[in-house]
Amino acid sequence: MTNLFRRLQPAQKFRISITCIAQLLKISKHLILRVESWGYVVFVHRQDRGGQFISYRQLQQWRNAVGYQIQNCSTCQQLHSLWLAIEGDCKKHNKQYDDQHYSFLLKIWAKHARTLWSEQNLSRKPLILHNYYRNFQ
Repeated sequence: MTNLFRRLQPAQKFRISITCIAQLLKISKHLILRVESWGYVVFVHRQDRGGQFISYRQLQQWRNAVGYQIQNCSTCQQLHSLWLAIEGDCKKHNKQYDDQHYSFLLKIWAKHARTLWSEQNLSRKPLILHNYYRNFQ
């Protein structure tokens, strides 16, 4: 389990609808008999195929929860630590993320980083974050 996963606690906090699962699997919601939230995955009982595992990372709620975490960082240091956790999770579980996921989070991160820097009236960008930030100007 990664730091990001522990931080989000999807099994306890996500409310996953059958409609959301059906859209992800590209099936009719009538084919879904039951959805169970397990510790590390979602288990879907399907009428047509039996059971199927889905990673929390594939859900729209995961993307939204990570974006929310980014937007709630109050310092550049918190934002940097969170971004390192996001990158580590994306590298470790790259098969569980779609192509748009990383770029979506990167846009949110860059926008919030600019906001934090302007609010804190930094005359000089922190060296740690400078390499990330210059790619998004």
